[in-house]
Amino acid sequence: MLAPIAVLADIHGNAAALAAVLAHARSRGVALVANLGDVFHGPLEPGRTLDLLSSVDFAPVVTVIGNQDRPLLAPPGQPGPTLAHTLADLGPAGIEFLRPLHALEVVEAHGAELLLCHGSPVADTDYLLEDVSRGVPAPRDPDEVADAVQLAPYPVICCGHTHMPRTAVCAGTLIVNPGSVGLQAYTDAHPPHAMQTGSPHARYTLLHRTGDDWIVERVVLPYDWTTAAETARRNGREDWAAWLATGRAAVPGPRS
Repeated sequence: MLAPIAVLADIHGNAAALAAVLAHARSRGVALVANLGDVFHGPLEPGRTLDLLSSVDFAPVVTVIGNQDRPLLAPPGQPGPTLAHTLADLGPAGIEFLRPLHALEVVEAHGAELLLCHGSPVADTDYLLEDVSRGVPAPRDPDEVADAVQLAPYPVICCGHTHMPRTAVCAGTLIVNPGSVGLQAYTDAHPPHAMQTGSPHARYTLLHRTGDDWIVERVVLPYDWTTAAETARRNGREDWAAWLATGRAAVPGPRS
């Protein structure tokens, strides 16, 4: 069997989770690390995350930019506390890491082309495979997925953003969301919804090429999420602390 491709996304500055993922990927002899963005933003350890990614020596790393990476390149005059923490801990080297990144990358691996994106081939804020209109993720209508996929006719599309591990086949394309390395639950208000895997483990995916087919291997890894939660709490994010410690989140209620 050919060496697998490691697909990871949504690290969000969780260096401890990333260290566990990279150690596992190294042990599996991966041929490529595909990093799907939202690399640094969060109340954790973006600087150490940069150090870990910059020191990967067992395989090439290809990274695309995520929607929460972009504000680091053009922060507002008065950034919020979490963005300010990320910028301060990351430093100029992190900005230089992000500056040349693109929203889409095409990589060739084992005779196939893989399209890497954060959200969808259309926009990094899209949920390609999930419909959250009812507050919890459900598989998105296949016709809607096909509309996005047909704009990017590649045999494999790797996407992140939703933090939910999911695999689909649409319009002849294999679509793989590896889940999140660093944050297993979160909430959003537009529309009100919660994403949750149900456990705090770090997650990534290995893709194996076997002839004309692909095997999608989900990897779920322990790491010190208690300390990660304490770091988030110390940096003023009780919500992140709960999400990191449990992998669970409640759907936000309507605004009064």
